[in-house]
Amino acid sequence: MKTIRNIALLVCFVLSLQSCGVYSLSGVSITTEETFEVRFFQNEAAIVEPGIDLRLTNELRDLIANQSPLSITNTNADVIYEGEIVEYYIAPQASTSENTAAQNRLTVTVNCRFYNNTRKDGTYDFERRFSFFSDVPGSNLLTGSQLDTALDEIFERITQDIFNASLARW
Repeated sequence: MKTIRNIALLVCFVLSLQSCGVYSLSGVSITTEETFEVRFFQNEAAIVEPGIDLRLTNELRDLIANQSPLSITNTNADVIYEGEIVEYYIAPQASTSENTAAQNRLTVTVNCRFYNNTRKDGTYDFERRFSFFSDVPGSNLLTGSQLDTALDEIFERITQDIFNASLARW
């Protein structure tokens, strides 16, 4: 009886090792890619908030480095990210009886181009816009820590969406 159970466990173990591709717990599907490059995301929005271009670029680099087995490089990368911040604006979302904003929404939109140089047919290449927002009370000015908190939320979502669109090919 023990022998049959051991054989059944061995068969289950062997079958669990087989898969359709290489996957990780983060959902990344990497086949032949080994390196990545994130080029500077220039801020081309009508309202230019200083430093958000560098911040977005670094956060995307950090996310890819931490959630994938790819190594960062500055030349001849297997996968390349480039783009620009195309929208940065604050709009009122709700008003008070005194006609002032009760809630404001900061929205950031990024145009991203992704190139997978290991696939010469351009199968995984894309150019796409990614956008997200953060709502803040109308009584708060979007400066200092308020702005940092809003941008943390926005860039976390945008960088994760870019990562998923480019490397999570389920």
